[in-house]
Amino acid sequence: MPELESKALTGSAAAAVLLMLFDEDEAAQILSRLEPDEVRQLGYAMYDVADVEVDEVNAALDQFVHKAKGRTTIGYGASKHIRGAMHKALGPERADNMLAKITPPTRSNKLSMLKWMEPAEIASIVEQEHPQIMAIVLAHLDAAAAASVLQLLPAEVQDDVVYRVATLGPVSSEALDDLEQLINTRGGHRIGGGQTTKRGGATEAAAIMNNIRKDHEQRIMKALNKRDKVVSQSIEDEMFIFENLLELADKDLGTVMRSIDSAVLVVALKGASDMLRNKILGCMSQRAAQSISDEMEERGPMRLAEVLEAQKQVIAEARRMGEEGTIMLGGKGDDYV
Repeated sequence: MPELESKALTGSAAAAVLLMLFDEDEAAQILSRLEPDEVRQLGYAMYDVADVEVDEVNAALDQFVHKAKGRTTIGYGASKHIRGAMHKALGPERADNMLAKITPPTRSNKLSMLKWMEPAEIASIVEQEHPQIMAIVLAHLDAAAAASVLQLLPAEVQDDVVYRVATLGPVSSEALDDLEQLINTRGGHRIGGGQTTKRGGATEAAAIMNNIRKDHEQRIMKALNKRDKVVSQSIEDEMFIFENLLELADKDLGTVMRSIDSAVLVVALKGASDMLRNKILGCMSQRAAQSISDEMEERGPMRLAEVLEAQKQVIAEARRMGEEGTIMLGGKGDDYV
């Protein structure tokens, strides 16, 4: 048995072994339900386990059976069950009003084929379209892919597209149908149907901006600030949040902390994760760190609004130092020369 445990496969390798035991049609059904990155990772793993030994297959099967026993089927058909119970308890009208408020948004399948396409292909499809079309497409991609597409679009429309992502409201099913047809026609793909979707917002716009090159980010944010200071600020606020301080080098983090009033820092750290709090205190002298810790304990519970305001002050100082070149904030596809 010890020998079996030493050879036990885990993660994608174990999944690859199981998939290799199915015939092509069965394996295809499983693969069709995975995300692109999962298919890619599993594909690599399938080649790696092509010469797997019998005991490793057995170990993978044992893992599968063990995990399968721990699963339940309570989630299957949950929506139908909940709706039926609500209707019986409250009546159709009251139940539908209640369900409209509590039902989680469904993920639209329309435009799902975009995630299987290369950024250059997506950019070539939408580059002649209205910036609103570009914005909808970018809002349906993950941040890294959206950033890659954005940088391939004409420079003169990039800030407009980011602005539209940040201010994007609900997209009608009809608009998605038109866009789906455009991609089908130009991209040669077939995309499954779906319902009306709500994407975009400052958070998604910021996520895209956090994945583009620094020079592009500065140019776009400057243009956005001229266009709409409120939207620009809302994106900027989302681009660098308090927990992002974890990404700073200890030296840079210490530089920022030395410029922050201790009273502000005490409040800001009340809302920090243990990991960030420990890192910040670790950048200080033992005496200063102990003083901050003692004061935090003495202050007791604080209002969230007060904590967030203190954190904004710390973030603003870090951003100012980053712009001056005093510290390296990192991210955004760092370029070094």
